Amino acid sequence: MVIGIKENASDADLWLLNSCTVKNPAEDHFRNSIKKAQEENKKIVLAGCVPQAQPRQDYLKGLSIIGVQQIDRVVEVVEETIKGHSVRLLGQKKDNGRRLGGARLDLPKIRKNPLIEIISINTGCLNACTYCKTKHARGNLASYPIDELVDRAKQSFQEGVCEIWLTSEDTGAYGRDIGTNLPTLLWKLVEVIPEGAMLRLGMTNPPYILEHLEEMAKILNHPRVYAFLHIPVQSASDSVLMEMKREYCVADFKRVVDFLKEKVPGITIATDIICGFPGETDQDFQETVKLVEEYKFPSLFINQFYPRPGTPAAKMEQVPAQVKKQRTKDLSRVFHSYSPYNHKIGERQQVLVTEESFDSKFYVAHNQFYEQVLVPKNPAFMGKMVEVDICESGKHFMKGQPVSDAKVYTPSISKPLAKGEVSGLTKDFRNGLGSSGSHTSAASQCDSASSRMVLPMPRLYQDCALRMSVGLALLALLFAFFVKVYN
Repeated sequence: MVIGIKENASDADLWLLNSCTVKNPAEDHFRNSIKKAQEENKKIVLAGCVPQAQPRQDYLKGLSIIGVQQIDRVVEVVEETIKGHSVRLLGQKKDNGRRLGGARLDLPKIRKNPLIEIISINTGCLNACTYCKTKHARGNLASYPIDELVDRAKQSFQEGVCEIWLTSEDTGAYGRDIGTNLPTLLWKLVEVIPEGAMLRLGMTNPPYILEHLEEMAKILNHPRVYAFLHIPVQSASDSVLMEMKREYCVADFKRVVDFLKEKVPGITIATDIICGFPGETDQDFQETVKLVEEYKFPSLFINQFYPRPGTPAAKMEQVPAQVKKQRTKDLSRVFHSYSPYNHKIGERQQVLVTEESFDSKFYVAHNQFYEQVLVPKNPAFMGKMVEVDICESGKHFMKGQPVSDAKVYTPSISKPLAKGEVSGLTKDFRNGLGSSGSHTSAASQCDSASSRMVLPMPRLYQDCALRMSVGLALLALLFAFFVKVYN
C-alpha cells in the first residue's frame, strides 16, 4: 500500500510504503512501488514485515525503515528522511530484559472510524509456520499488561466509542508470556463495556484456545461480546498441516468448532484456507473441500499459496501454478454454493450501526453474531442499537427494516470524536490547539502517561501542534493498514 503525502516545509513528496498491507505476490508489488517512487524522486519511508525481516535486500539500500515495534517514532523517521537522511529503527523494545509489545497503548491516535476502537493485545506469536514471515519480523509473543488494555478500553468509551476490536497475530496465545490468559483479559474488559456497546475478538489459532473452551463459551455468550470467532484451519489434511508446522490436527479444529457451536448457539465461525501448499495432493485438497461442505462457514478466506522468499515453504517442491489456481476456483465454487442467511429472513434482531456501505447506499450494522445487516441511511441510526426485521439476504449480508415503534438505543456514554479528531488528548490540549492566537504560555498534556511540555511562544505552540498532527495522521494510517491484515 502506498501513501503519497506532501510536506510543505521542504516542498518534498514523501511516500510511506507498508509491506504488510499488500497481498501476494507481496514483495513484487512492494518492489514495484519502491521503484515507482524512486522514479518520481520521492522521499521514501518503509514499514511492515518485509523490510523488518530482510532489511539488507538490495532494493532496500539507502531507504528509511520503521520497524514493526517502532511505529510510534514515525515522526522522527519522516523528519530525518525529508532532510535527506536514511534512518532505520529496527530494534526490539525491552523492559528489564523482557520483550515488550509494540507501541505504547496510551499514545494519541486518529481512529479510522470514531465509533470503533482497535486494540492490539499482543505482538509476535508462538508458532513457526513454514509459509509465514511474520514470526521472523515480529519475533516471539509479547503481550500487553491487562491493566493497560483495560485503561485503553475505558478511555475509548469516554471518547464515544461503541465497539472494540481486539487484534493480534494470535489472540488465543495472549498472556502466555506474562503469566495470564485470554479469558482473564476478556472478563476484565467485559466489566468496563457500557450497556449496548460491543466487543469483537480477533483471530485465534486452534492450539491456544483448546484449553479455554469452557470459559470462552461463557464469554462469547455474554450480551456485550459478539458471538464470533475467527479460527484459521488452513487445510483439512493432517499431512499438510504437519508440513505447515501448524501444531494441531484437523480433529483439534473440529473439536473447537463443534464445542463452540453447541455451547454458543448461532455463533459465527470464520476460517482461512490455503490452496496448493507444497506437497498438497488431490486427496488432501478433497479433504479440505469436504470440511467446507460439512461446516458451511459463512465467512471463508481462500488464499492461493504463494512462496514468500526466505521461508521454508519457498524451498519445498511446489504445486504447479495451474493446479493451485484450479483448486482455488473449485473451493470458491463450493463456498458460493450455499446461502448462510436465507433462513434468517423474517427474524427480528438488535443490530449496532457503525459504518456506511462501500456503495454509500446503506448503513452497515452487525447483529449479536457479527453478521452484517444493511439498514436504511437514517443519520439517527449511526452509532445506535436499532431493532430491525430481516427482509432480504445475500451471500455476505442481510437487509433489515427498522421496526416502526422500536426505540433507538445509544450505547456511547459520551459524544464520539469528530472524524479525524485526535484520540487521547486532554481538554486543555484540545483547547490549546484551537486558540493559536493566544499570546500566553501553554502547558499541555501529550498523553495519559502525562509528560508535560511548556511552550513559551505561540509560534512554538503552533509548530508543535503541526508536527503532532502530521505525525499522528501518518501513525493512524499505518496502524489502520496493519489492522486490515490481521482482521
